[in-house]
Amino acid sequence: MSQRLTDDERLTLKTGAFGAVFLVANADPGMLALLRESFAASGVMAQAGGPVKEALTTGPLPTLPRDSALEVESVVLPALGRAVEILREKFPQDVAGYRSLVLAAADRVARAHRGVVPAEAAAIDKIRAALAESA
Repeated sequence: MSQRLTDDERLTLKTGAFGAVFLVANADPGMLALLRESFAASGVMAQAGGPVKEALTTGPLPTLPRDSALEVESVVLPALGRAVEILREKFPQDVAGYRSLVLAAADRVARAHRGVVPAEAAAIDKIRAALAESA
């Protein structure tokens, strides 16, 4: 039985991963920094494999709110939790890889410009919590 991710599921994984990067980049804003940071994160995303790679490299880019950090969190953090649930249901062997990929990308983004500032560290903590195993 070969399972595949639906378009919606792929978009959820992508929204979580790219949204996490955006959340961290947004925590310490600056246009030049954002460019440098997204470039740094793309290197990590390219290391994905299997269904996670397929989700992150196919289909449209997610649309994220741009008005406030709270709005971004309200979309991204639930998407991360849902992405873990989707992978746990269909590809349990890829849950840990998705988690570490998202956290590595978030960390790389935070370090790409002037090191990790407290706002970025706080965003990474929220991402880590959203990715945690649900009880």
